[in-house]
Amino acid sequence: MSFVLGFSPSVGTITYAILQVVVTLLITQVIDRAGRKPLLLVSGSGLVLACLITGLSFYLKVNELALNYVPAMAVTGILLYIGSFSAGMGAVPWVIMSEIFPINIKGAAGALATLVNWFGAWAVSYTYNFLMSWSSYGTFLVYAAINALAIVFVIKVVPETKGRTLEQIQAAING
Repeated sequence: MSFVLGFSPSVGTITYAILQVVVTLLITQVIDRAGRKPLLLVSGSGLVLACLITGLSFYLKVNELALNYVPAMAVTGILLYIGSFSAGMGAVPWVIMSEIFPINIKGAAGALATLVNWFGAWAVSYTYNFLMSWSSYGTFLVYAAINALAIVFVIKVVPETKGRTLEQIQAAING
């Protein structure tokens, strides 16, 4: 993809790595003040926006519209995605997972959650090329919709765990 965007792959890789490290370091400083759920919601919103921007860049390219803006939009969408993922959806679920499970099921529940996470990553990796051959911009619209569903899931199902005991968290989940 870097060749298409007009810069070398090494610049893209270095930018990606720096952004991911910086955002992750910043989030570790604010996770206990901001709360887990708000970070997930902000992160999910950024992911939706990033997918829409990236999808729009592919739409414009396919339809040969505003071609001068396509590379900047694509890079912006990708970097926003990386930053947004690092700001919440990348790390916060692992923190919540360590906080919501009682000690007697923590190992098994953690293993199951990790398996589901890895299956999801595999499904995205496996289907990406098929989706891109179907529709480059449609692929990112599908991803935006999935991320929008993740926001709904966080709002409806995920408890806030900041500053709460296991008993309080369990009561919120069961109540």
